[in-house]
Amino acid sequence: MHMMHLMRFIFVLLLGIYPQWVFAALPIQHWQTSSGANVYFIESHDLPILDVSVDFTAGSSTDTPDKSGRAAMTLHLLNQGAGGLSEDQIAKAIADVGARIGAHFDEDRAGITLRTLSSPRERKQALDIFATVIQQPEFAANVLEREKARAIAGLQEADTKPATIADRALMKMLYGSHPYGLRGSGEVDSVRALRREDLMDFYRSRYTAGEAVISIMGDVSRAEAAAIAESLTKDLPQGKPADALPAVAAPVAETRRIAHPATQSHIVLAYPGLQRDDPDYFPLLVGNYILGGGGFTSRLMEEIRQKRGLAYSVHSHFSPLEKKGPFEIGLQTQKEQSEEALALTRKILSDFVADGPTEKELAAAKQNIIGSFPLRIDSNKKIMGYLALIGFYDLPLTYLEDYVKAVDKVTVAQIRDAFQRRINPDGMVAVVVGAKEEK
Repeated sequence: MHMMHLMRFIFVLLLGIYPQWVFAALPIQHWQTSSGANVYFIESHDLPILDVSVDFTAGSSTDTPDKSGRAAMTLHLLNQGAGGLSEDQIAKAIADVGARIGAHFDEDRAGITLRTLSSPRERKQALDIFATVIQQPEFAANVLEREKARAIAGLQEADTKPATIADRALMKMLYGSHPYGLRGSGEVDSVRALRREDLMDFYRSRYTAGEAVISIMGDVSRAEAAAIAESLTKDLPQGKPADALPAVAAPVAETRRIAHPATQSHIVLAYPGLQRDDPDYFPLLVGNYILGGGGFTSRLMEEIRQKRGLAYSVHSHFSPLEKKGPFEIGLQTQKEQSEEALALTRKILSDFVADGPTEKELAAAKQNIIGSFPLRIDSNKKIMGYLALIGFYDLPLTYLEDYVKAVDKVTVAQIRDAFQRRINPDGMVAVVVGAKEEK
């Protein structure tokens, strides 16, 4: 028993030390390239690896209804032919040095990533290809036609699935004509209509040096990182800053029931939630963990699954964006229980907004969030994700350092106040796909 207590004590001690040690070892450096791109760099020689991410304000919210899917297709085609190299030549040159090119895409941003060994030969070959992909994409017409056909087939299949049907209806109800209501992958008709000129025009206006955010982490010096950043941006298009997104308005409260042959009902509710730089960020984050983000310890799970067996799983989450990203609650249940489950979900949310959490719930949530934080930054890949976020949304360079402290400071009163000001339970939009059939 004594050994168990000792191990637990050491573990708790390490949790206390670990974040400070990580930040002491990994300070974020920031500067601009000669072409105006913002660079964020963490020097780390623990592994012979280099990670690079280049992000642009080129997410799905930069599409228009008739060009929906253009932003995603532009990003997808970057490494499918560039600078006179075919997609096969690009793939082979990257694989030959054990490197990997990846991408990430959401409503706000489009990013392309590279992971390579830091040894000179491998690093040079990988970075040369990466620079070509970012700065000289070709968007070949035959490749575009092939990828359009692939995308359309994927959309047609997805549109039969209850989860996709629910999500599409929910986002249209939540955002109306706001660009956040557009589907990232586009619609069948808008993708079919895309032409090479659409992608070229989009690339020239959105993949500009002044809007680029470069994140670099790994086994290089500051001088080497600066040279890498210059090489990746010197031939990017020069353009004007992107237009600001419009504000998100409160939706018209509505519940839509959609027939579907699935045995279960998919239920989703939403309301405009969080901005990345939101002053209510931490009270809402911690509050949501208690409400439905904390797995089996959350209120929604306790009431809906544990006590009543109405759903196998139920969760809530905020998706912070440049403007208010969605606050969502989702669950699946037997068709005949769908109305009961929906009513109960609404009641749990209303009670939580009215009364807030208990002190006991708050203490447990803080312990879990703070305790698991080291696992969020235990690899270069995870730290790179945060580094790119910090750069793109212009968050404080001390964001990771401040995270645990900010969580620890949250009070019950702050959570209650933030939820009451920000989430209107009676104003939610809701969708039930596979609704209970009327006899």
